[in-house]
Amino acid sequence: MVQERTSPPPSTGPGLASSSPVPEPEGARTPGEGEPSAAEAQAGEGNGASGPLAREPADSGRRDGPAREPRSLEPQSGESQNRKPQSGEPRSRVLGRAGAAVAGGLALFAAFPPLGWWLLAPLGLALVAASLYGARPRRAAWVGALAAAVFLFPALAWVRTIGDDVWVMLVVTETVFYAVMSALAAPVFRLRAWPLWFAGLWVAMEWARGLVPIGGFPWARVAFSQGESLFTQYAALGGAPLVSFAVALCGALLAHAVLVRPPAARPWLRAAPALLALAVPLLTLAVPRPGDEGRSVNVGIVQGNVPGRGMYVLGDEPAVVLRNHAGETKRLAQAVREGKLPKPDIVVLPENSTDIDPYRDETARQIIQDSVSDVGVPTLVGAVVAIGDDSRATRSLTWDPVTGPGAYYDKQNLVPFGEYTPFKDLVLALWERASLVGRQSVPGDRPGDLKLGPVTIGAVNCYEVAYDATVRGTVRAGGTPIVVQTNNASYALSNLPPQQLAMSQLRAVEHNRAVVTAATTGISAFVTPDGKVSWQTRELVADMNVVKVPVRTSETLATKVGAWPEWALMAMGAAAAGVAAWRGRRRADG
Repeated sequence: MVQERTSPPPSTGPGLASSSPVPEPEGARTPGEGEPSAAEAQAGEGNGASGPLAREPADSGRRDGPAREPRSLEPQSGESQNRKPQSGEPRSRVLGRAGAAVAGGLALFAAFPPLGWWLLAPLGLALVAASLYGARPRRAAWVGALAAAVFLFPALAWVRTIGDDVWVMLVVTETVFYAVMSALAAPVFRLRAWPLWFAGLWVAMEWARGLVPIGGFPWARVAFSQGESLFTQYAALGGAPLVSFAVALCGALLAHAVLVRPPAARPWLRAAPALLALAVPLLTLAVPRPGDEGRSVNVGIVQGNVPGRGMYVLGDEPAVVLRNHAGETKRLAQAVREGKLPKPDIVVLPENSTDIDPYRDETARQIIQDSVSDVGVPTLVGAVVAIGDDSRATRSLTWDPVTGPGAYYDKQNLVPFGEYTPFKDLVLALWERASLVGRQSVPGDRPGDLKLGPVTIGAVNCYEVAYDATVRGTVRAGGTPIVVQTNNASYALSNLPPQQLAMSQLRAVEHNRAVVTAATTGISAFVTPDGKVSWQTRELVADMNVVKVPVRTSETLATKVGAWPEWALMAMGAAAAGVAAWRGRRRADG
């Protein structure tokens, strides 16, 4: 489960209401503060900017010295006393900013599954850029927060299963990141090539969201709206951060094409940013696609379903989840014997496919052993197991049809308030629902490469698919194919399962690995290494299948270089924000 920049422009901007839709720069200065007089401004008209990402014509006449903030179309000499104060931006323009922010937030939401209208992501970011362009940092912050709230409230609506209060608190927390980024981006609009710097700051904001607080929340990154789009192939070069950067750059270029008026002598320059925006997604057509390596494995996927809904998915009957999945595994075995399905090499069950600890309960252990022996191949079981007397672990456990339980992987990225309770004493005192967590989970400390039959799978548990480093570490350790075990039962029929599937699509392209997802209630799926969903289940039904999965071992550039592209993009955005702030302070002092 964002916004940007600030600077003035004289031309019109998308979604900004008023007769002169683009807001007058809030930072414009009167004569005597270092700004040219009206005569100087007129003298500079007609002198073109040096490139397609140049600022507006009043500023483009100067080619030496630090870039100046673009000026308003209003006279600036002798009439400064008639101008509205900085805090008095016309109400129509304030409403225009708000309207563009709302429209941008809604477009971003629509880009994500289940709607999945991916092309709206760059258009939404173009609207967000338009809403911030020309604003001072303080105003940019609240405009950015507005866009973020409009986007995140529906995008994270699945959190309402836990409680509306948790949903609101999460969205408010995440909105702060967008507001801070927007305030930092505001001065960047005064620089040449600002679409690049804005996109870099967007990447930095998404990185920060995935880091803090309490382990971060990388859900709803723009990259995860691009599970299957023209932008997806950027994942193979620089992972999810490069995809987010490309989408943000495309949107910012579209905004630039509308907001910044080129010199009268060179009107064709207006088309240049639009053409560059079009080129950004089309360039992925030149990204090399890894070829098939001639190896495959038959994977059985089991979705057993559960009786309950919401926070009480297990129902009232003990071991019902275990029996459902054991029964569906036996159905798969029967279908294989009858020739309805090919014989699997391995079988994958979902996260929490047993609601009873098989290490401590002999009955549960025997039920699993019977079903695995029936299907006759190594099986990956999902279990929550006790660690000592007070803790537990969410475990991917290999199970041999002869020798029983073997190697395992423990989930590393735990869900706050779902698998453990941060600030436990305080939270338990304030919210009774927090007691539903029960035993506190402890994170694993190693990647999920597990030998299972003829392959070494890359085990990833549910929530972890959103974390770049976790998935990358598992692939680097030799995991292929990637196996995502997930328990989405509490969020069935919400927008979480399709959002998670889109993440799996992006990971497939990022690492040149097939992705197999086994879910308790859906969506179970098989994603090919090029990000195509080859097979998937419906939700809230029991289902099973055997799919032929390609086994790839060649690594993409993204897998090899890791987080370096992300750090480079963030550094670029941060440096631009620093330069813009320094220039603004120097102007104020001069």
